[in-house]
Amino acid sequence: MLKLVSWNLAHRPEAWRSVLQSGADLALLQEACAPPTDFTGALDHGSEPWRTDGAGADRPWRTCVIRLNHHIEFRRYVVRSICDAQGDELAASCVGTIAAADVVDPTTGETFTVVSMYAPWERPHPATSSDWIYADASAHRVVSDVSIFIGQQTRHRIIAAGDLNILCGHGEHGSAYWAGRYQTVFDRMAALGLRFVGPQWPHGQRAEPWPAELPATSLNVPTYHTNRQTPATATRQLDFVFASSAIAHRVKVRAKNAPDEWGLSDHCRVEIQVDGPANSTLEPAALLRGGSAPN
Repeated sequence: MLKLVSWNLAHRPEAWRSVLQSGADLALLQEACAPPTDFTGALDHGSEPWRTDGAGADRPWRTCVIRLNHHIEFRRYVVRSICDAQGDELAASCVGTIAAADVVDPTTGETFTVVSMYAPWERPHPATSSDWIYADASAHRVVSDVSIFIGQQTRHRIIAAGDLNILCGHGEHGSAYWAGRYQTVFDRMAALGLRFVGPQWPHGQRAEPWPAELPATSLNVPTYHTNRQTPATATRQLDFVFASSAIAHRVKVRAKNAPDEWGLSDHCRVEIQVDGPANSTLEPAALLRGGSAPN
């Protein structure tokens, strides 16, 4: 069994201490700034700069995958710009929006690819004279980058999680236009064989009172609050977890979104548990030693 936590740290250095205390085997982080100086040597967070690319943007933070349980075999993918990446590196449309690693579950020998995803807000070109902001374009770039890990139609084992800054099953203030744009992201992930697995109610606290923009049948749970809200009054889910269809039934996801467990960020933590197969006969994986993972 693997335990993961996905969390947007809101570029708060003090949140790193909560990451170390999470009890997870792995942390999939978004909007992570450089950790405090006294963490030097305590964490292997990769060598990429602490920034997220974007036209005219100043974002001194990035995604990263952190190994917290050092008994787990772990191989991080080096992230480079899509223009500069070598064949064995992770080519990112925007450096800072994706991080990934291969990990081995020591109890089953299975190899998984874990991916941290972040879709930053963008604005239309000034020629449009628009004051919109949107993140579905960023999310689609991340989906394209995740595709590098899919080399067969089925049987891959991928867990991808993070802050996509889009809504699930509805648009802002009931907008059908935005609901349609957001749905295309979920549709593309499904087409790749990556199922949306949560968090969804009852694995997280629902918004109370019920938001007018949210369909009555929605199972969404808030994972983000604005600066005019608190964890108790949060209404929107912006954080999502996807898993390969072959393992989706073994992935349990929960939003830690109750006010007393929310944490230091404007995003709550999302816990992910990957159970072992019912009858595991797998041999220890050799992928991190240069072999290949079982299909």
